[in-house]
Amino acid sequence: MEKMTADMLYQNIGKNVATYRKIKKLSQLELSLLMGYKSVSVVSSAEVYYRKKHFNLEQLLKISHILGVDLCDLLKS
Repeated sequence: MEKMTADMLYQNIGKNVATYRKIKKLSQLELSLLMGYKSVSVVSSAEVYYRKKHFNLEQLLKISHILGVDLCDLLKS
């Protein structure tokens, strides 16, 4: 079994957020607006771990509430 690195964890979290967001039929912009941002860049960058941009715990907590999923579901591999 391969040891999980921080980079791998952030990539996995981004994929999970994207998956649950799509299940809820929300665009990246819609999720960004619901999180209190005026731009899609936070969500779009963190979902694909672009330039090592990732969600912080406060953002993940907001996302879990918005998407109606348990915070732990966003962390699963």
